Amino acid sequence: MKKVAVIYCGRYVDSGYGCPGEWRCLKAAALGEGKFDQPSNVVFWIRCECPGKTVIPNTKMAMKLSEIKPDVIHFSSCLTGSFPPCPYYKPEDMAEKIKETFGIEVILGTHEYK
Repeated sequence: MKKVAVIYCGRYVDSGYGCPGEWRCLKAAALGEGKFDQPSNVVFWIRCECPGKTVIPNTKMAMKLSEIKPDVIHFSSCLTGSFPPCPYYKPEDMAEKIKETFGIEVILGTHEYK
């Protein structure tokens, strides 16, 4: 089973704009739906907090403490498709920074549930 990490938007989840938290991402990962190409084991969650400067250090710490390097990192659908969009980073730019830092593929999105 593929090991995945999910990075989600704390601002969006806290706002109540339709994302009650991680249940939809977890469902998509478990069933291999949406942006997951197969049923996957979520090994850790990282909450992106504005302005996003803690994502890389927190990802590094999660890998160190869990002793698990994910096969792939997914940006949650709320991080990649929130409205209004992130005022600090484009998801594509943050994904590139993470890929450069860890050498792990980053997929934009998790699910397509409404």
